[in-house]
Amino acid sequence: MSKKALLNVDYTVDFVADNGKLTCGLPGQQIEQAIVNITRKFISANDFVVFAIDKHKENDLYHPEANLFPVHNVEGTSGRNLYGSLQQLYEQNKQAENVYYMDKTRYSAFAGTDLEIKLREREIDELHIVGVCTDICVLHTAIEAYNKGFKIAIYKDAVASFNQAGHEWALGHFTNTLGAKVTVVSE
Repeated sequence: MSKKALLNVDYTVDFVADNGKLTCGLPGQQIEQAIVNITRKFISANDFVVFAIDKHKENDLYHPEANLFPVHNVEGTSGRNLYGSLQQLYEQNKQAENVYYMDKTRYSAFAGTDLEIKLREREIDELHIVGVCTDICVLHTAIEAYNKGFKIAIYKDAVASFNQAGHEWALGHFTNTLGAKVTVVSE
């Protein structure tokens, strides 16, 4: 029987709020309830829930994103807070053994982190991924998960991007190239 985990990728104020530093805006805001619902479901089922959150330093000229995007998700700022009611859900459950918050500094939640170790320790072989941006951090995390042999599920009503064409392309890539199950939260 498969053991599964939920990866909440970068669903933060800076990526989702109207005044976020690198916001996907309305598309990101519209998935809030789906993300909260699936996160609550995984926590309640005692499945492993990972919050993989982008972390940058102010004026880090050596980070590869420095020339690609505006400064965002800077350590110590409110921009790194989880967006909307997801922050409250996290606060209520952050002491739970099955809830894990981790910083990441690259697109993929696996790059330079202990994510794979945490998953392998728990014998997890199936990753369910939600968050933003579909065609950047969610995509790179899914590709690396595929390359590491994990089964992948993506919730199309719980991922969003500031680039609609990229979002649609990534949804197709998940299915057609990574063999991921693309589903919706209510299924």
